[in-house]
Amino acid sequence: MPSKTLTTLAILGMSSVTEAFWRMECRGSTGFARIDPIVDFDKVSSHAHAVHGSSGFGVSATYDDLTAGDCTSCAVKQDKSAYWTPAMYFLNEDTGEYSPVPQVGGMLSYYLIRGDNVTAFPPGFQMLAGSNYRRDYTVGDPYSPDPPQSDWAALKQTGQSDLEQRAIGFNCLNYAATPEASLYRHYLPNKTFTDANCPDGLRLEIMFPSCWNGEVSADDHKSHVAYPSLVGNGDCPDTHTQRLVTLFYETIWDTNAAQFQGKSGSFVISNGDRTGYGYHGDFMTGWDQDFLQEAIDTCTNESGELSDCALFVDNGPLLSEDEQRDCKFTEPLALVAENVLAKTMTELPGGVQIQDGPESATAGSNPIDQFTSVIGSILGGDSATTTTSSSISSSTPSTTATPVATTSSDLQSGGAFIESSSSASPSSADFGAAEVAPTSSTSTLITPSTTSTPALPTTTAAPVVTSEPGVSYEVYSTQTITSANGLVEEIVWMQPVVYVTEDSVTTVTIPAAGQKVKARSHVMQHRHNHGRRGH
Repeated sequence: MPSKTLTTLAILGMSSVTEAFWRMECRGSTGFARIDPIVDFDKVSSHAHAVHGSSGFGVSATYDDLTAGDCTSCAVKQDKSAYWTPAMYFLNEDTGEYSPVPQVGGMLSYYLIRGDNVTAFPPGFQMLAGSNYRRDYTVGDPYSPDPPQSDWAALKQTGQSDLEQRAIGFNCLNYAATPEASLYRHYLPNKTFTDANCPDGLRLEIMFPSCWNGEVSADDHKSHVAYPSLVGNGDCPDTHTQRLVTLFYETIWDTNAAQFQGKSGSFVISNGDRTGYGYHGDFMTGWDQDFLQEAIDTCTNESGELSDCALFVDNGPLLSEDEQRDCKFTEPLALVAENVLAKTMTELPGGVQIQDGPESATAGSNPIDQFTSVIGSILGGDSATTTTSSSISSSTPSTTATPVATTSSDLQSGGAFIESSSSASPSSADFGAAEVAPTSSTSTLITPSTTSTPALPTTTAAPVVTSEPGVSYEVYSTQTITSANGLVEEIVWMQPVVYVTEDSVTTVTIPAAGQKVKARSHVMQHRHNHGRRGH
């Protein structure tokens, strides 16, 4: 995919009020791994993530770990936060194999200053946006445009679940055409559609809640925050009256890369989601609270450029793209051996199975968690158990990172949903409504049908791993690693054999998409051009 410089253009609509923001450019990824210190603290995560920010990130990372990191993959060196989202893969239906989709340009995290008395994140603050297990859209027809914001209350679509579903977007990129608006499409389009309409890939988007109850976290990692009534703007609920700076993530995935052209298959998020409804994002602050508060109070230029914020420049310099890309976190040895960026693999990292819904997905097997105790017994020490991993380090695989420096004339008050009185609502055909969701009444577990499951090899006795009912573990591979001190270590990889009794198997076929999607003009749009637009 050729390098592009992106320009963000907000459609003013009926509003003339502008609001300050800045785009935190994180041009490099610190790593790809099954790590999520919010949901799976001190454990191996169920699925792979693309991670950006502080090199202090890890399976048990805390605020202190992040701020003590040696570097950051973001342009402002004071930003030691951690930003992460699920990775994306391609399932080749002819071979049954998965391949990682290259990420382009790292990520952008918009810091939007919206509302009054906007507060900086305190030390230890962390939150989630989205729902990992969601596989259905319940706020009307997902293949039609959102109704006008003025109708949301009458339609009873202002609950937190409703707003959360509208806070994710899948933007079809075609730099030669009129750009789509942010948060325009709330589902992951299929490959037939992306092949025909998205030559420059997909931009995945997620808006975070910005209303706060004063707690740094919650048992469910999200109930301490809430969305305002219009997702990116509006009124906060009475239970969450404080206003935080609003985060909005953008990551671009090269779904039109050469290795996918002419191939039949589907794109799938690493949590086994082909619908897109289960897309989510995580954030852990690594800012000094006073420094971030000063940025919120003084970085009021409406360009969004980091270089237009005197606080960042005077305390800089801003990090170069190469410096951002060079920053990596240290992975545990067991996760390095897994290699979630392998060219091809027979299953998603962690053994995650595809579940297309519409029922909520269920937690699947996680083979590496089950045999981490075996790795721990081989490597020695008690840091590795059935749910935790050793902290032995190795370098992280490098990532694809092409500059993506979106610029913006302004991001208006109305959030990502700024209406235009003169715009006509696009039709369902324009929106690509031919992509219908699965209609099965039960959640459908999808496994490749074109390849048979290979027989497990007969092996000698292996270390005993306690199995769950109906699950046994058999050795299918070993790996020998020689450490720096000459110690030869053997890692035994075990594969779970699950015995399942089922009455029927449901096969779901997702039809090809309809016409090329047109952009709504009543919401924020991103225009993609070479070079930087004037302001």
